[in-house]
Amino acid sequence: MEKVVIYTDGACSGNPGPGGWGAILMYKETKKEISGGNKQTTNNIMELTAVIEGLKMLKFPCEVDLYSDSAYVVNAFEQKWIYGWIKKNWKTAGGEPVKNKELWQELYELTKVHKVNFIKVKGHSDNEYNNRCDELARSEIEN
Repeated sequence: MEKVVIYTDGACSGNPGPGGWGAILMYKETKKEISGGNKQTTNNIMELTAVIEGLKMLKFPCEVDLYSDSAYVVNAFEQKWIYGWIKKNWKTAGGEPVKNKELWQELYELTKVHKVNFIKVKGHSDNEYNNRCDELARSEIEN
């Protein structure tokens, strides 16, 4: 299985408000940047969208090291929350409907295609790729 590294970030000006996302995909010597935005969204939606769009760029099943500064995204898999939500028909431990369910479902389906290792990085620190994803996301807000 080919190994790919993906960095992602989402940003919002106000929450909700105009938002953007960015992702950097690295495969062997190739590096590709992608980004997008939405006029009215939330930070969590942009974080999820960055991960989904990054994974959707892959043309065949890969092993992915996915770096995100979003505890929301990383913990859903690393703390196995998502499996509980699925068992409870997309309800939280407290019985509330899971927010952004359609995005979580799409991401979950992508994790069945690719072997994704979710890795939490500290946001807005010295990680050049995380900082670049943040720049991509923020430039989408300004557009």
